[in-house]
Amino acid sequence: MKHRVEVVIDLEALVRNYRKIAAHVEPLKVLVVLKANAYGLGVAPYAKALYEAGARDFGVAEPFEALELKKVLNQNANIQILSSILPDEIEEMVEADIILPIIDLPSAQLISQAAEKLGKKARVHFKLDTGMGRLGILADEALETIEKVRKLSNLETEGIFSHCPMAYDPKDPFTAKQIARFKSIVEEANARGCIFKKIHIAASDAINNFPEAFSAPFNMVRTGINLHGSFDPYGLKALEVEPTLTLKTRVAQVRMLPAGTTLGYGRTWCLNAPTKVATISAGYADGLPLALTNRGQVVIGGKRCKIIGRISMDYTTVDVSDVEDVKPGDEVICFGKFGNDSITPDDWAQFKGTHAYDIICSLGSRVERKVQI
Repeated sequence: MKHRVEVVIDLEALVRNYRKIAAHVEPLKVLVVLKANAYGLGVAPYAKALYEAGARDFGVAEPFEALELKKVLNQNANIQILSSILPDEIEEMVEADIILPIIDLPSAQLISQAAEKLGKKARVHFKLDTGMGRLGILADEALETIEKVRKLSNLETEGIFSHCPMAYDPKDPFTAKQIARFKSIVEEANARGCIFKKIHIAASDAINNFPEAFSAPFNMVRTGINLHGSFDPYGLKALEVEPTLTLKTRVAQVRMLPAGTTLGYGRTWCLNAPTKVATISAGYADGLPLALTNRGQVVIGGKRCKIIGRISMDYTTVDVSDVEDVKPGDEVICFGKFGNDSITPDDWAQFKGTHAYDIICSLGSRVERKVQI
């Protein structure tokens, strides 16, 4: 039986986006971020397509994601945990050859001990907190911690990285100061004989807004949301990437409703004239934000149709007065491309006052994930 709601993933568009990003930052390498099961879309097809396109560096948030990714990738792929590692997770991750973050000296000591026990060298990257305030070694303590960690046995300290909280805003001076601070730490570490193979601070926002984040001494960038063709709404759009996702559902019922009819919970919409209204088989349980109520649009029969009435958990009502012959079972595009036009997760994000990641990660569990090759 066909699912009522599905999100179709265009892997060819995904690969084109990856190649555009790689060309934009060349000669730097691109680490593709596929955390949270590729933002809830299904990591296996993403990883395979990107690996075949040339990606060799992959980032995740935690150990279970790393192990799932390892199942589908070639042994030549580098899988890196970008956030933190807990004491009881370390040994299994070292055994699996996952690249681990050093967020403080105690975590480094535990990783070294586990590697020694297993008779291995653990690959690690120093994670610096240069202004994110979330995880990592504080910038003021970075050089001292790096020196101490380098004395530990069984560690290969191959990389160093940080993260920017304001890179979506090219006018905010904080990011430029953060990049300069990070670069000074790397330069001083180099002067002390610590040469890193991988140096990265730029994620998708910085790639679009701060060219200095992908020039020397940096030799790698990270990208996640730009792979989907989405951007933060406040910054520049230096990359010419394209949408990769189409969220579809179907019409459940079509009725001609009289003037004065109110629609949905809270009776937030009242028809001022007889109106042809379609009820579509998707609601907030499927990922349609409540913020689209009375102002968002969907596409039926190639035409934009206004959402009227509050979005409910399973259904949404729309004005289909301009759509001829609409009937139950007809396809509805909630977001995606249609002809030369499109509705994107970015559009929804602006209504909700958020960003595209929030929209994509909010797609419900009953939404079928389908790959279009």
